[in-house]
Amino acid sequence: MITFLRGNLVEKQPTRSVLDVGGVGYEVLIPLSSYDRLPMVGESCFIHTIDHVREDKHQLFGFMTEIERDMFILMCGITGIGPKLALSALSGLSVRDIKTAVVEGDVKRISSISGIGKKMAERIVVELRHKISAGDALEAVAGADADARPYLRDAILALVALGYKQDKARDMISKVTVSHAAVSSVEEVIKLALSK
Repeated sequence: MITFLRGNLVEKQPTRSVLDVGGVGYEVLIPLSSYDRLPMVGESCFIHTIDHVREDKHQLFGFMTEIERDMFILMCGITGIGPKLALSALSGLSVRDIKTAVVEGDVKRISSISGIGKKMAERIVVELRHKISAGDALEAVAGADADARPYLRDAILALVALGYKQDKARDMISKVTVSHAAVSSVEEVIKLALSK
C-alpha cells in the first residue's frame, strides 16, 4: 500500500494533482481542502495517500493532513459510500465540520454535501458517532472560533468536562468574550463564565 508520496508537484487542479517521484508521475485525486494547501507547481510536495485498488481501477487519493486521510478512511467504511463520495464530503465540509455535525446529529448539514441525501446523512451520523473519539468530539464542538484563540477552546472543553452541555458552554464563553475582551487565560474565562 502506498501511504505517502514525496516529490515535485508537476500539475495541480482542484480535484487532482500530479507528482513526479523519481521520474514516475503519480496522479493523485484530492479534496478541495488539500488543493488549497498544495505548494506551487515545481516545488517539493509531501502528500498522504490511500491506494485504492479495484478489479477495473487503481487510484491514489491524496491528503495534505493525516486528519483528512483518517476521515476519508472512516467515510469509506460506511455502507454506500465509496472513495469518490468520501472525497466529495471532504471537499464540501472540513473535517471539523463533519465531526461537529456527527456529534450534534446535524443531518441537514451533512446532507448539504453534493451526492449525499437525507438517508445517507442519517447513516453517516449513526455509523460515525461511535467511531469519533471523545477527545475529537469535544474538540469539534469547541468550534472554529476557538482556532484564533486556543484558550477559548480549552475553556469550552473544561466547561463540557464539568457537565455543561456543549451549546451552553459555548454560549457562556461567548458572553464572557463580549463583555471582557481583554481576558486571555483559561482560568479567568472559566471563572467569569461560572460567575454569570
